[in-house]
Amino acid sequence: MNVTELLAGLQAQHDEVTARAAELRGQIERLTAALAETQARLADLDTTRKVIVEAAPAGAEPDPPETSTTYQAIVNAFNQHPGQVFRARELHELLDMPTDEATVNITRSRLGRLTRQGFLTQPGRGRYQKRT
Repeated sequence: MNVTELLAGLQAQHDEVTARAAELRGQIERLTAALAETQARLADLDTTRKVIVEAAPAGAEPDPPETSTTYQAIVNAFNQHPGQVFRARELHELLDMPTDEATVNITRSRLGRLTRQGFLTQPGRGRYQKRT
């Protein structure tokens, strides 16, 4: 092996390691951004919990944990009507759920969560449809 071949081999290794370093830097940037988003969400959740605890009357019984039956009913409604676009209030009427504003707002929150998770799409403001 002569010096030229040795230098060519070293250059090839250098190029490979440089490419790998760039790839790792990209991963670090994506993970750093994801970590920042997650930490911000945790801070929001902590703040929300503290506000609710402070606003709740002393000695009040906490509501029982929510079961997945409401989510399942919502998902089933979209599965039964895959091409239909619903508003939260229309879903309540379809599912014979109470239509008071507070309950409908909770469903809006659930629909937003299902949209973020990729189960639903939002073709318009306040409108939800099963993702196809």
